[in-house]
Amino acid sequence: MKKIRAAVVGYGNIGKYTLEALIEAPDMEVAGIVRRRGAEDLPKELEGYKVVKDIRELEAVDVAILATPTRSVEAYAKDILALGINTVDSFDIHTKIVELRRTLDAAAKAGNAVSIISAGWDPGSDSVVRTLMESLAPKGISYTNFGPGRSMGHSVCVRSKAGVKDALSMTIPVGQGIHRRMVYVELEDGANLDEVTAAIKADPYFASDETHVFQVDSVDALNDVGHGVNLVRKGVSGQTHNQLFEFNMKINNPALTAQVLVNVARASMRQQPGCYTMIEIPVIDLLPGDRESIVGHLV
Repeated sequence: MKKIRAAVVGYGNIGKYTLEALIEAPDMEVAGIVRRRGAEDLPKELEGYKVVKDIRELEAVDVAILATPTRSVEAYAKDILALGINTVDSFDIHTKIVELRRTLDAAAKAGNAVSIISAGWDPGSDSVVRTLMESLAPKGISYTNFGPGRSMGHSVCVRSKAGVKDALSMTIPVGQGIHRRMVYVELEDGANLDEVTAAIKADPYFASDETHVFQVDSVDALNDVGHGVNLVRKGVSGQTHNQLFEFNMKINNPALTAQVLVNVARASMRQQPGCYTMIEIPVIDLLPGDRESIVGHLV
C-alpha cells in the first residue's frame, strides 16, 4: 500500500506532536518538516528527516499539515494549495471560519486540491459532537464549556502583542457556555501593563469574554498544556422533551490537536477538490484501513 506523504509546516508545540502522530500512523509517512530556520539549530528528534525552509524543497508531498499560528493559516494554505498539495489546519477563530472556508474553497479548486480547515478539537472534533447532539434533539440549547486549561490560540495571540515576552491564557468555565480568560504575561523591559492589557482585551480572541490580565515574573513556572471540555445538549427528540446529552474529556491540548490534524490529513485524500470543515467529511474517512473492516468493527 502506498503511504500518504505528509509534510509538517511549522515546528512548535503542535508540530512536535504532529510528528509523533505521523510516526504512529500505519498508512502515512513524513515527507519532511518545513520551519523558518530550516535545518539551522536542528532539534535532535528531527535528525533523519528532511528539514527545509520551503515546501517546494520536498518531494512528492500529498498533504501539508499546517502547524502554524491561526492568523498565518490563510497565507500558507493559499500558497501550498496552488502547488496542488492538500492542506489541513487548526484555524480557531470561530467567527472567521465561514469566510476562510469560502476563500480556501476557491483556492483549493483552482489548485485541484483539498483543504480541511479548523480541524483541531474545538473547532474540529467537538464540532462533530455538537452536530450529532443537535441531530438527536433538533430543538433545544447546546452549551460548550471549555477548561479549565490552557488555550494555545489565545496564548499565541497574547505573545504577538507589543511588549509581551511570554504569555499563558487560561480558559475558566463559568457555566452555560460562558468563560473567563485569565491571562498571565511576562513583559519586556519598559513595557506598560495597562497598554498591553488594552491591546489584549480589544483583540477578537478576547473581546467577547471576561478577561483578566496579570503580570508575572515567569510564565514557564505556570505553564501546563492540559485542557478539557464539557458539551451539553438539552432538547426535544420529535415531540418528546427533556432529552439530555453530555460529552466530557480532559486532554493534553497540543497532542489532541495534532492527532486530529493527522486524521484529517488522511481524510483529505478521500475528498473531491474544495474546502471542508470536519462536519462536512465522513467520520469513517478519519480512520486508516478499508471501509468494510471499519464498519464491521465499529457499527
